[in-house]
Amino acid sequence: MSMAMVWKSCLSIGVTAIALWSAAPAHAQAKYVPASSQDAQSQAAVRQQNGQNLPAREIERRVVPQVRGAQYLGFDYDPETNVYTLKFLRDDSVIWVDVNGRTGQVVRRSGGSR
Repeated sequence: MSMAMVWKSCLSIGVTAIALWSAAPAHAQAKYVPASSQDAQSQAAVRQQNGQNLPAREIERRVVPQVRGAQYLGFDYDPETNVYTLKFLRDDSVIWVDVNGRTGQVVRRSGGSR
């Protein structure tokens, strides 16, 4: 089995696990999320509700198509900088795209080949 096939298999399993986890009821998810992640999620939700941030799904809708040929893995949110970091995989390289949570503008891209 080639390395690319191994990566694809592992990523498929991971994506399936994330999809199943995200479909679980919120009260079931809460016990598995570290407190620091919970705080970041809460702060992102409050900023979104107050109209200070774009919804995460809107940011994904804008940015994911810009990273052609890469598999989207998900995102992290940093409440201190108000930056969403979207993660992608292309040719066994990880690409990180930092996006301003308020404007949706890409502020930095690193890793992988362009």
